[in-house]
Amino acid sequence: MCGLLGLVCPSENEAAKARDSVGAALRCQRHRGPDETDTWADAEVVYGFNRLAFIDVEHAHQPLVWGPPEAPQRYTLNFNGEIYNYRELREQLVAEHDAKFATEGDGEAIVAAFHYWGPGAVSRLRGMFAFLLWDAQEKVLHGARDPFGIKPLYYSAGPGGTAFSSEKKSLLELSDVLDVPAELDTVALQHYLTLQYVPEPESLHAGVRRIESGTSFTVSPGGRLKQERYFFPQFTARPVTTDVEASDLHKRIADVMRDSVAKHMIADPDITVGAFLSGGIDSTAIAALAKEQNPNLIAFTTGFDREGYSEVDVAAESAAAIGVRHVVRTVTADEMMDVLPLIVWYLDDPVADPALVPLWFIAREARKHVKAVLSGEGSDELFGGYTIYKEPISLAPFERVPGGVRKLLGKVSERIPEGTRGKDLLRRGALTMEERYYGNARIFRDDQLRRVLRDYVEGVGHRDVTAEHYRTSAGWDPVARMQHVDLFTWLRGDILVKADKMTMANSLELRVPFLDAEVFKVAAGIPLDQKVTKETTKYALRRALDGIVPAHVLNRRKLGFPVPIKHWLRAEMYDWARGIINDSKTDALLDKQAVLRLLDEHRSGTLDHSRRIWALLVFMLWHGIFVEHRIKPEIPEPAYPVKI
Repeated sequence: MCGLLGLVCPSENEAAKARDSVGAALRCQRHRGPDETDTWADAEVVYGFNRLAFIDVEHAHQPLVWGPPEAPQRYTLNFNGEIYNYRELREQLVAEHDAKFATEGDGEAIVAAFHYWGPGAVSRLRGMFAFLLWDAQEKVLHGARDPFGIKPLYYSAGPGGTAFSSEKKSLLELSDVLDVPAELDTVALQHYLTLQYVPEPESLHAGVRRIESGTSFTVSPGGRLKQERYFFPQFTARPVTTDVEASDLHKRIADVMRDSVAKHMIADPDITVGAFLSGGIDSTAIAALAKEQNPNLIAFTTGFDREGYSEVDVAAESAAAIGVRHVVRTVTADEMMDVLPLIVWYLDDPVADPALVPLWFIAREARKHVKAVLSGEGSDELFGGYTIYKEPISLAPFERVPGGVRKLLGKVSERIPEGTRGKDLLRRGALTMEERYYGNARIFRDDQLRRVLRDYVEGVGHRDVTAEHYRTSAGWDPVARMQHVDLFTWLRGDILVKADKMTMANSLELRVPFLDAEVFKVAAGIPLDQKVTKETTKYALRRALDGIVPAHVLNRRKLGFPVPIKHWLRAEMYDWARGIINDSKTDALLDKQAVLRLLDEHRSGTLDHSRRIWALLVFMLWHGIFVEHRIKPEIPEPAYPVKI
């Protein structure tokens, strides 16, 4: 896992200007790859690369130049990620085409596959990746991002060319070269305050966008970027009607997970891979399967010294049961307040998920022991793990109510005081799925957003983010439709952003075995009654992991990595939060008096506004760093060796 940077310029003159700016742009993302830094340039293309080395450390350097015997300098690759089936691809390329390789790395497999099999080779890659591949013969830059969006890829296009990077802040360093304005995208801001993240392909800078997950692209010097989706996740479930069929399904899940974890452990012999461990079934399963591959596995857990907000005790019991060494990092309110501006700088765009702060701390602790960790992200989206996926069961009676009556129930709910038990159930029951479900986070409703956002735009909201995904999933069972929405919104907007940014901030590679092409093929065929029941979620996965995961975790209720900001914003964090609000120069965007009223209402205990307040605080810090340039976090040098 690394940090890449690439520019395609309309002429040699613009490329020469870009080369002078690449150094500063690379320094912004040195944390992504402190092992090596290098650059490469052609007449109209400039590359920069920060390497975090895992496979063939001594030889597989980047940018990587490769070509067939008749044109050995034809291609140049810039690649961030890991290809877990690279050995199989290399063997197949040798057998079919007598392909030649100079290293033992996975990067050459990408280039050779592209050369011999064409652009469709991207669908054969099993892994996490974002890459740029310059074809000097055809004068075209090809690229792609992995199916689920595990690895980030930003781009910016202007008169000075088109640039791509693993970090948005690197592109902001190139804004003068590209001649791209750094204006704030107010539509993206409205989406952020609704969803707690900025949905792809947006960013809060209007001049910077993201290549979406599962997308490939091409661009030529002076030409326009052309994008094409190569991965279409399809949930194609069929009923499981017999015990034999159910047993076969559970075995296939266990087998594919064991294979995926084994693949995700690849690294040179002297590089150690560990695992994050919470109190839940997902990370425990990953750690248990990883222990089969590495008897000396180290597991890492974070928590808080507050009852009900820590899974440390359960994780410790799990670590003992599966026989792994266990490292714990406890986080305090003072530490969260101190580090939050730095974390927001690492994020590039605000993500109002408090769980990313303890994730930063445990990643920092883990990097003292290992260079990569496995984690359980993606399990809930693939196997039906979120509690809200049970909502179609609880709201089923509303589906039998005529539409006019349902709308009347919605109006009745509006008259019920906030915080009253049953109000939200009535409100949501009055809505169709397309109206009510837009992912796991619901921060500001439209009526609440109007009170704090000065330029609220009617009609801009969750439905323009999710509409396409509901059209694609028409006819699927309701949980599959919710999973589909989450794959394109919540997973890649929140879960994977915080996972990538917080680990890479500490030069730690995070690998996610659930988000694997072969795992998805099995998970996509799980029928509704094997995903959620009235009693539980992830039913088939739990049955598959019986005997792998300790009994005390197997049917444990999902806790969701809670952070005690509800309590801290009423006490330890109150003055800190008030100071951020008062100091912020966001008056043109937000009604700060309304924000302060939210904080005081929360402190009084009348209502729980903690998630809304947190979303606003994170945005205000982001604005202070990237717009006002008033807040300047002290960026630590990578704590690990850097070779230039």
